[in-house]
Amino acid sequence: MTTRKVHPSEVLLLTRAASPQFFRPITVRVIRVLDWIMYDGWLWIDAYQLGPDGMALARRSLYFMPEGAQEVEVPAVAPESRRPVRRDPVRVGG
Repeated sequence: MTTRKVHPSEVLLLTRAASPQFFRPITVRVIRVLDWIMYDGWLWIDAYQLGPDGMALARRSLYFMPEGAQEVEVPAVAPESRRPVRRDPVRVGG
């Protein structure tokens, strides 16, 4: 199976084509691709969920099928207009 390559800083639209969890589509900017073990054709990423204005709303770890993701263009955000990103606690271990 050929898997679409996902790269850091890439902006993706994730819909139900990428995973059933995206009942409501979201746009994300990839921070990094994780090397976690997953089913064939699936991928884990760390990403910022983006709002309609291209600003980061939350940092998330997501799994999806790259073949179902769509690359999109978002306008660049001027550095002086950036807001702090909400950071949720990360659970480590079992």
